Order: sequence, then structure tokens, then C-alpha cells
Amino acid sequence: MPVITLIGYRGSGKSSVAAPLAERLGFDWIDADDEIERVAGKSITEIFAEEGEPRFRQIEREVMQSLLGRDKLIIAAGGGAILNIETRKEMREAGPVIWLKASVAALEQRITEDVTTSSRRPALTSSASQREEIQNLLDQREPLYREAATSTVETDSKTVSQIVDEIMTSLDSTD
Repeated sequence: MPVITLIGYRGSGKSSVAAPLAERLGFDWIDADDEIERVAGKSITEIFAEEGEPRFRQIEREVMQSLLGRDKLIIAAGGGAILNIETRKEMREAGPVIWLKASVAALEQRITEDVTTSSRRPALTSSASQREEIQNLLDQREPLYREAATSTVETDSKTVSQIVDEIMTSLDSTD
């Protein structure tokens, strides 16, 4: 049985969609960022502050490698997990990779409304504003999301239930 990996920028809906999707499929699910924090014994913000982004990306790579080797699992991957070429390759080998895509405006609104974001997620650029950071990182990452994805689901103005339904339809069409 495959692993289904949900990819996309922070705030695209990966963690919100993973549990109901797993329930529909009878799979387990895991938030890769939660697993990184469990393995490291500290928050992602602390990893960045104390050890830097390269160390975080190393832990992220190890966690993703481990998770992608499992069966019947939905992975809500971190927004930057696709930065590693081997991780992108392994995601596709493990099973469907669903890119949850959202507009800059929707991402900014969701990130702003998520009370855990500032405490768990560091700023990744020195951009003047959150919107600029989102746009800059999307410009860098969208080609990688596109490369890794086996299907794309637009999440703007959709409920979690609608997104899950759309993913189920895309999974049925790939059988």
C-alpha cells in the first residue's frame, strides 16, 4: 500500500487535510514537522536558532526518508521538504504526491490566523513583510512542487471536506 504525501507551502492545508483523508482511506497520518520536533527534542524555531537551517534540513531529510518507507501513511510534509532532490524522488516512488496549492493572499491569511505559526515556524527570509516572504519562497519552490506532484489541488475558498473529496477523485483516476 502506498504512502500519500501532501506537499505545499506553509498554510496550504496539509495538516488540516491529512487526518480526514487518512480516515477516509483507512491509513495512518503524520505531520512531518511534528515528527521532526519529536526526533530533535525541540521546536523547529529552536532548531533554526540553535543549529541553523542546514541542520534542520538534515533532520527533515532523515525523517522524510524514514516516513516514506512506511505503508498506508498520509504524510503532511513540511513546506520545504521538496528542496531535497532525493526526497522529491522518494516521495514519487512511495506513492501519490498531492500538491495543495494556494494563492499568496490565502496563504498569508491562513498563516496570520494560525496562532501556532509564530511560535513553531521561523521566518525563512529577511523579507520586509510576510507577503514578500511567501511570494519569494513560492517563486523558488513552485517548480519543485510541480516536479514532485502527481496531482495538484487548488485550496483557495475550499473546505477541508471539499479538498479531501478532490484528492479522493484524483486518487481514483490514477488507479
